[in-house]
Amino acid sequence: MHNHISSDQTDHGGLTRREAIPITGMGLSAVWMAITAAPLQAASGTDAVASPLKPFPLQDVRLLDGPFLHAQKHSIDYLLSLEPDRLLHGFRVNAGLPPKAPVYGGWESAPTWTDIHCQGHSLGHYLSGVSLMYAATGDQRFKQRADYIVAELNACQKASGSGLLCAFPEGPRLVADFIAGKPVVTGVPWYTMHKVYAGLRDAHEHTGNRQALEVLLRYADWAIIATRALPDDRFQTMLDTEHGGMNEIFADLFAMTGDTRYRDMARRFSHQAVLVPLAKHQDHLDGLHANTQIPKIIGFQRIAEVTGDRQYRDAADFFWHTVVQTRSYATGGHGDNEHFYPVAEAGEHVFSAKTSETCGMYNMLKLTRQLFMQQPQAAYADFYERALYNGILASQDPDTGLVTYFQGNRPGYMKLYCTPVDSFWCCTGTGMENHAKYGEAIYFRGDRSLWVNLFIPSTLTWKEQKATLTQTTTFPEVPTSRLRWTLAQPTELALMLRHPAWSPTLEVHVNGELVTRSNQPGSHVALDRLWKNGDTIDLVMTMHVTATPLPASPNVFALTAGPLVLAAALGSDGIAPGSDIVVNERKIGEYLNTPFTAPHLAGDPAAIAASVKPGVSPLRFTVAAADGTTLQLEPYARIAHQRYVTYWKV
Repeated sequence: MHNHISSDQTDHGGLTRREAIPITGMGLSAVWMAITAAPLQAASGTDAVASPLKPFPLQDVRLLDGPFLHAQKHSIDYLLSLEPDRLLHGFRVNAGLPPKAPVYGGWESAPTWTDIHCQGHSLGHYLSGVSLMYAATGDQRFKQRADYIVAELNACQKASGSGLLCAFPEGPRLVADFIAGKPVVTGVPWYTMHKVYAGLRDAHEHTGNRQALEVLLRYADWAIIATRALPDDRFQTMLDTEHGGMNEIFADLFAMTGDTRYRDMARRFSHQAVLVPLAKHQDHLDGLHANTQIPKIIGFQRIAEVTGDRQYRDAADFFWHTVVQTRSYATGGHGDNEHFYPVAEAGEHVFSAKTSETCGMYNMLKLTRQLFMQQPQAAYADFYERALYNGILASQDPDTGLVTYFQGNRPGYMKLYCTPVDSFWCCTGTGMENHAKYGEAIYFRGDRSLWVNLFIPSTLTWKEQKATLTQTTTFPEVPTSRLRWTLAQPTELALMLRHPAWSPTLEVHVNGELVTRSNQPGSHVALDRLWKNGDTIDLVMTMHVTATPLPASPNVFALTAGPLVLAAALGSDGIAPGSDIVVNERKIGEYLNTPFTAPHLAGDPAAIAASVKPGVSPLRFTVAAADGTTLQLEPYARIAHQRYVTYWKV
């Protein structure tokens, strides 16, 4: 496949020969030359809304020993086991270059157009994953991989003479036909290309690779030219097909460059059929594919941040509250078979094997983090914590580092994990990123404040303050955490400490002395004082076992301890070793489908929760089943390779 220029001299990426972006300069906005490798920020001269809080770069947060570092190490091994040349296969073929290695299996080499056809999405996620992991660890091997992939994509653009990057078979022709509105076989071109856009952005932001920005801007300018002939109504029709967070990418590019063409494309890529009702506080989500919508909403919030447009902000805020308060499980997941369903039907869907697509939780955490920085409310952090422990941490096989697609609530089912090289699902892709990002939401900073949201062992380096904060904790085994300052000089600032909604009280001790006792769960406690080198802050919380009802279905509940969902661990009877490693995510719900009778509980949910007894080790409990047998309960995140129950109906 060489440039796919037809007799009418139209490049199948949507450009004529005359309009094709030249390789020298690639049609880049003049402003890009002035852009540094600094993190994304709002473009100057806009109506951008400054966030009250800012994140710390991943480079400034390092995990210490604990479950999150354990998961990160598994992810390091998995990322290093993959071969970039195999992920680059289709991109080189479409550019007319010989591939350097055979393509991977699964979604990356679907044999016909009857499959889902997302070739290339894994390369984008992988580029994001290695870039994030470099920032999170400083391991140069990840920067080397990011640099190599960026250079290869640059070579593909040069060889093809177009800014387009895609790995679909006959990719340029497919993309052109899709943009033109012609019937095409199953495929989601913009969704898949979005992962490559995001990977290039992340390589630039997290590794400082300038070439990544050059390649990204060529790719963005290609999209502008390829779609400019589409009237708005046809563009919106195109958005009926899953297209990832294309609006977020263009909003980021506007923030990076100040080029208003990118702002306009961000708005153009915003799906009005979803935006308008949400902005009016109307819930029209029933029946919609959940993870098609969440990236759009992330883009809405990003547009609100860089333009100040209230409509986009209102849509994002209403969506979050609607999903979290009325459509989410205790684990932070949502949906059945990837779709939202009527809230009143929750009791009919909750026990499916296909609840809680892991990608959906990945994207809900992205949205939650955005909203928290704009509106620093503990409710956002409470949800983030819940989904992080019971969704993201729980999605990884603690033995192999492989990851889930769904995390089903079917009683007696089990988690199913991807294979190493043949199951490149969407959730395999987000899984490449998830465990590199654990440091992104522990701490935030204001003008003169430091916000502590999560109780994860870690060190924070705050360069501007010449300060280091070290957090040591065995949470959630013990609901306490210690913070210790290392300061070059005495420093006056406010520590904002989250009092989680699950703890009735929060005691704060400074240098061994009780200084405050909060009785307001779901808030932040402020300690504004002059801090000195060696000062310690101890947080003491309380965790109780409670019954957490399913929204709209009070007779269906989960047992929780603090932010953790407790699952009944039912053993592996009837399960052959290794049978939970599966190739085809479409068959989840059919694997391990032999009849199985799971135990059940009887009585009032609150009384059942009160009857739960501590076990012999932290976070292990027992409860009496309806038949009088004793069930073992433990955190859902620890469950692997065995059957379990997370939700109970009484």
